[in-house]
Amino acid sequence: MAEKLEVKELDQVVVRFSGDSGDGMQLAGNIFSTVSATVGNGISTFPDYPADIRAPQGSLTGVSGFQVHIGAGKVYTPGDRCDVLVAMNAAALKTQYKYAKPQATIIIDTDSFGPKDLEKAQFASEDYLAEMGIDEDRVVACPITQMVKDCLSDSGMDNKSILKCRNMFALGLVCWLFNRDLSLVSNFLKEKFAKKPQIAENNIKVVQAGYDYGHNVHAGVPATYRIESKDKVKGRYMDITGNKATAYGLIAAAEKAGLKLFLGSYPITPATDILHELSKHKSCGVITVQCEDEISGCASAIGAAFAGALAVTSTSGPGVCLKSEAMNLAVIDELPLLIVDVQRGGPSTGLPTKSEQTDLLQALYGRNGESPMPVIAAVSPTDCFDAAYQAAKIALEHLTPVILLTDAFIANGSGAWKLPTMDELPAIQPHYATAEMKGQYTPYFRDEQTKVRYWAVPGQEGYTHILGGLEKDGKTGAISTDPDNHDMMCRLRAEKVAKIPVPDLEVEGDEDAEVLIVGFGSTYGHLYSAMEALQQEGQKVALAQFKFINPLPKNTAEVLMRYKKVVVCEQNLGQLAAYLRSKVDGFVPYQFNEVKGQPFTVGNLTKAIKNLI
Repeated sequence: MAEKLEVKELDQVVVRFSGDSGDGMQLAGNIFSTVSATVGNGISTFPDYPADIRAPQGSLTGVSGFQVHIGAGKVYTPGDRCDVLVAMNAAALKTQYKYAKPQATIIIDTDSFGPKDLEKAQFASEDYLAEMGIDEDRVVACPITQMVKDCLSDSGMDNKSILKCRNMFALGLVCWLFNRDLSLVSNFLKEKFAKKPQIAENNIKVVQAGYDYGHNVHAGVPATYRIESKDKVKGRYMDITGNKATAYGLIAAAEKAGLKLFLGSYPITPATDILHELSKHKSCGVITVQCEDEISGCASAIGAAFAGALAVTSTSGPGVCLKSEAMNLAVIDELPLLIVDVQRGGPSTGLPTKSEQTDLLQALYGRNGESPMPVIAAVSPTDCFDAAYQAAKIALEHLTPVILLTDAFIANGSGAWKLPTMDELPAIQPHYATAEMKGQYTPYFRDEQTKVRYWAVPGQEGYTHILGGLEKDGKTGAISTDPDNHDMMCRLRAEKVAKIPVPDLEVEGDEDAEVLIVGFGSTYGHLYSAMEALQQEGQKVALAQFKFINPLPKNTAEVLMRYKKVVVCEQNLGQLAAYLRSKVDGFVPYQFNEVKGQPFTVGNLTKAIKNLI
């Protein structure tokens, strides 16, 4: 019987799974993060995969990674570098080792480090560890492929199917290293392969084999580890991606408003999972249409909005370009429409599987004419639920299209999310035409205070009206080319958006900070972590993160002008900084900009901000 290893308590750990695109690294990482969230750990994940449909096996360009940061408390980022690196082949080790800490434990499948594998990975010799400067004492070298073949030798599976289970052996080994309950893994696999129970059982068998290997051989590690959750709040939790959280937020908003949810969409990376998820929920009254192109996706949603539904269209930056004409139609018609833009690297096809924040100015100004539109940016995977819900509430209560910005980082990444109850969510009250208006309704009757027009659903007797892309008379609703009327309507549409109430901009950190860090959307976790790191070094810093970008919070100017030094950090070349300069007189910020298709690293942020101080 194997000697029992010491179990050490950790506050946090970062694990990175890597291998060929067909090696199932995303699934292995997803299961490990789900199990961790289920036991109450804080998690943040980062799937990092290539855009190639299928790169040659063992090639450097075909490596897929999945990084998960697990903590005893709240976790804000996937971590700059990993404590454990799983490299399923030579190419994975070659390309992913740069993401490992100097003292990281490295798990490799020695069966995938043969001469041909090393040649494909462009190693110069067979002594690949020495070539990369890796201490072999940190390497857990396992013949994973052969052990999986032995484990499933009597399963009746063909060799290709058996090799697809290698990821489960690596998962079992990692679960042993961090004392994870395998029953949770078994439950996940049984649910995922509910229609193929034999496949589920085979995978469960391999996970157990990986766990047993670590337990019996100890895999050359000095101890195993446990991460106990702190400050547990009672409730039902799940590991949720940003795209799934967005879908759930839309479903909740439609339910709260008493409306059908309609999604008109065209598949595009990295937004497609919203369409996939919503298509599963017909029982909740959700209607999804996969359209022939981006334009029809948006146009069909506008038709649904006109007919009285909560209408949504989902896309990424290239799709927003195509949808912009239809979006303008929703602006002039003043219809409630939600446009979800899951940003990716550009321009053009650019980096379709990578993340950027480069659509901000497109969201604010990328349409012809005076075309004001509220813009909201989700700050984390779990916040995508709240951001989608709030965007829908604004659209329905203020009769306007709304753009929700997420990006590939938070859309594909995940966090531990406590499911809310419907009672906890704020009411949504669509701005309907009143009974008193029957027989005298025109489409641009407005609330005098908010300037929001009243919404009449076609088919209601006594509320006949026409909407369209030509300018209308503000009183009668008839087509009008009168200059003064057009001027008035442009100002009313802008005033309506400007009057939408949004929460004040919050400042976290030191009240007497020397430097204020400013960001928007998905960079929140990295900026917050950088602030904490600087505070631990004795520096006085604060953070203000924008979630509501148009209209800006009313206290924006007061906050930004309060500090001697302000640094605006964003994953573009300065779009938020330019926007804020245009809105706040005398505001001249410092800037930190990266356009790498990768999340910020806390180390680089900390270094840059220290230079300002």
